[in-house]
Amino acid sequence: MVTGDGWVWHHQQPVPHEHGTESSSERPPRSQHIDWHGRYPGLVLLNGPDQRRTVALTFDDGPDDKWTPRILSVLSDLRVKATFCCVGQRVKDHPDVLKRIVRAGHVVANHSYHHPNLTKLPKERIRTEITTTNEAIMRTVNLSPRFVRPPYGAINRTVIDVIQELDMKLLFWNVDSLDWSGLTSAQVASNVLSHITPEAIVLMHSAGGRGESLQGTVDALPHIVQVLRREGYTFSTISELLGEPAYQT
Repeated sequence: MVTGDGWVWHHQQPVPHEHGTESSSERPPRSQHIDWHGRYPGLVLLNGPDQRRTVALTFDDGPDDKWTPRILSVLSDLRVKATFCCVGQRVKDHPDVLKRIVRAGHVVANHSYHHPNLTKLPKERIRTEITTTNEAIMRTVNLSPRFVRPPYGAINRTVIDVIQELDMKLLFWNVDSLDWSGLTSAQVASNVLSHITPEAIVLMHSAGGRGESLQGTVDALPHIVQVLRREGYTFSTISELLGEPAYQT
């Protein structure tokens, strides 16, 4: 399908391959998928509750000093507020970028400290991955996130127990851009736009593994925002979308 601004939508799944921190091998196989949202609707969050024509853009794996600043500049030009799910080690390495995220009015969420598959860790190490990330964010911007985006979307009963004990929320998504896998900007845009629903939570990335390019994300964002605004959508942070506080008090 050709849009009025010359873009071609052609939804295409990438060829599975290993790529940076978002290794496809760590994602649970479809045969093992469990409807955790159905079991824990107030804890495992996939989308907003009210079917308003608004969308929450979320960006995983930052902050870094290459792609995160570029995405922040694009969002500023577009006047869009988003949610950044941050890795604790990268918060430690790039505190000034995290400060820029907060100054710009975006929401910060927890994406673990080392980006492990939490389901492969014992309970106390899961807790440490979450709490040390919140501590790093608190030291940097004086905020303690309430939302946790589990790496690879991998959770089990032990992960849920830890999140409940910490009085936090698991932040999932219902639209996956698959941008981490080296897609072009047209493919990223197509993956988002062909799956958008009211109050969708969109998974994108603002950093990646060594040598990983997110140029497709940077270039796709203006088109995604333009098309959705033309269709009557607005953009929200995750706390606005869900009506829940972004930070612990």
